[in-house]
Amino acid sequence: MASHRRPKQPSRTRVTVLTTAAAAAVALSSQAANAAPSEKPSKDEVKAKVDKLYTEAEQATEKYNGAKEKQEKLQKEISTIQDNVARGQEELNELRDGLGSMASAQYRSGGIDPSLQLFLSADPDSYLDKASTLDQLSGQQVEALKKIQEKQRDLAQQRSEASEKLKDLASTRTELGKKKKEVQGKLSSAQKLLNTLTAQEKAALAEEEQRATRTSEREVLSSTDGPSGKPASGRAAAAFAAAQSKIGTPYVYGATGPSSFDCSGLTSWAYAQAGVGIPRTSEAQTGAGTRIYSQSQLQVGDLVFFFNDLHHVGLYAGNGQVLHAPRTGTVVRYESMGTIGGPFMFGVRV
Repeated sequence: MASHRRPKQPSRTRVTVLTTAAAAAVALSSQAANAAPSEKPSKDEVKAKVDKLYTEAEQATEKYNGAKEKQEKLQKEISTIQDNVARGQEELNELRDGLGSMASAQYRSGGIDPSLQLFLSADPDSYLDKASTLDQLSGQQVEALKKIQEKQRDLAQQRSEASEKLKDLASTRTELGKKKKEVQGKLSSAQKLLNTLTAQEKAALAEEEQRATRTSEREVLSSTDGPSGKPASGRAAAAFAAAQSKIGTPYVYGATGPSSFDCSGLTSWAYAQAGVGIPRTSEAQTGAGTRIYSQSQLQVGDLVFFFNDLHHVGLYAGNGQVLHAPRTGTVVRYESMGTIGGPFMFGVRV
């Protein structure tokens, strides 16, 4: 006779676990269904982010340029001081040799003056402080000792100055390395963003820039204050012509020409071709002449500065256009002052 046992009922704990798991699965499925798919940034969004990174890279570039310029200046100053110290040491040795000759003459004539003998084996600084010692020396010997003392003090001061400048140089080199790393990091991030674009999107961005450049060229050539108009001065005209000859030359951070430029590298190079020396960095170039705050008063060849921190500079080209080295990935070109990415601050007439 078959056994009719009642099926075993699942425990309350097991039911609770299964119910909870099922509810969680349903919730996750619902979230997955309702979640918006991950969207790739648009071409314009990528461009905006890249432009921001390029602006930050240019800010760091100008600080890099300043540190590099300071380094070169310190190296020259240290070299000059070291040359002066070397010459001073030779002069000191000659003075000491002369005093030694006096001592030899005294010895041959009857013995070295005790005070002079003491000097030759000790520091003259402490020696000259003793009035009784000076009384025992001849006028010629006193004069020789004073010259030696002055020379020693001068050399000590120059060596101390060189030591301080060497410390400053080490600090500047550290800053230079940090700024270089910062620039490279920004540019690397920008390149990664650009690599997310398709070939078609990259081509579209390039065409937009080329179209803007062609428009700026037409504005310059058709303007009354453009290259055919009146420049700020003869030298400004020469500087502008030099910059024009570099249209199409690539932007490279830290470069001063003639085969590549950054923004202040182009302006300083251009004016150098006109026989005018202006500072290397954009911030320093703001002091190269008379400031002009009204855009309507600008003339061809004037320096024009952008952004609140003055990290970008170009040459005014007329009709609201600027000739400049914009940023990494571009070349020296004309561009409307309204599309630089930062506000026009003022111009400088060199």
